[in-house]
Amino acid sequence: MSELLKTPLHDLHVGLGAKMVPFAGYDMPVQYPLGVMKEHNQTRTKAGLFDVSHMGQVRIDGAPYADLAAALETMLPVNAIDLAEARQRYGFFTNDVGGIEDDLMFANRGDHIFMVVNAACKDADIARLKSVLEPALTVTPITDRALIALQGPSAEAALATLNPAVADMKFMDVATIGLAGADCWISRSGYTGEDGYEISVPNAQAVALTQKLLDHPDVEAIGLGARDSLRLEGGLCLYGHDIDTATSPVEAGLTWAIQKIRRNGGERAGGFPGADRILREFDEGASQKRVGLLPEGRAPMREGVELFETADSQTAMGRITSGGFGPTVGHPVAMGYLAIAHTEIGTTVYGDLRGKRLPMKVVKMPFTPANFKR
Repeated sequence: MSELLKTPLHDLHVGLGAKMVPFAGYDMPVQYPLGVMKEHNQTRTKAGLFDVSHMGQVRIDGAPYADLAAALETMLPVNAIDLAEARQRYGFFTNDVGGIEDDLMFANRGDHIFMVVNAACKDADIARLKSVLEPALTVTPITDRALIALQGPSAEAALATLNPAVADMKFMDVATIGLAGADCWISRSGYTGEDGYEISVPNAQAVALTQKLLDHPDVEAIGLGARDSLRLEGGLCLYGHDIDTATSPVEAGLTWAIQKIRRNGGERAGGFPGADRILREFDEGASQKRVGLLPEGRAPMREGVELFETADSQTAMGRITSGGFGPTVGHPVAMGYLAIAHTEIGTTVYGDLRGKRLPMKVVKMPFTPANFKR
């Protein structure tokens, strides 16, 4: 096995007593002495600080923004051209069979596009971008900056102590703002369902900025364990689990991320990989759909549990892709895929947990309401 990579904050995690685990090729903190449950609740009630430096940061430039965005639209089914400057948007790369190669965030920075992609996919994503966009455009992986996320209802107040300008940002705004002497690229976004910020900071200043934020009485360091339970309660997909190369955006319930201009009847309909399947499913529906699931008992139902129509059905009609205990909900929660005929809210299905069929209800997501600053 190759040696695990380390983020610029690695020594800080160790010094804080973090339990470190391998994740996407990196040695990452899964929890701190506070523990996953308290870290989760800290983020929901005050503010949590996450190291997400393992994610891929990418710059695309070499032409006016409209040309950059037009080129990007050949790779993803999202309206990039009309994204306003200083704004960010969620998107995903699709493949020729209409599956999702990775989901991502991209921002209009005026003279370039800034993109953040998933850690496990970043090498493939960068290669994909280069193969399509270069040499006409330039694709540059950013390796000299860390990425941290400050999330929770106290995130604005805590960050504003370093620069009050962050309070003026709304959900999905992006800006370059100085924090504790560091030139930071900030977006008001995150992966918890809470208000917050993602902050790209030069490696050399990452530890000092992180420590400064941790010195705030409302901020605690949070690991991957709570990050997962927070995003699950928020109904947010984890790439490689809830979405993958075979899952279409329609099946995944991500149609909101494909603007009308890229759909059938829109001015720039299609023109992206897998458009035939994806646009057909828009019109005709998909055979399965991602749903929220609430187990009726106290036993968590985790990824891989098969789902059945009745307690004695022989053939599975779906499976759980993410599941666990939801600390804010106070109950186990899960999401997964079901045959379309069984996806109506309130439908009872049965999960096979170690040979026992246990009932669960199809419910609306998110399990915990989003708390973004609009």
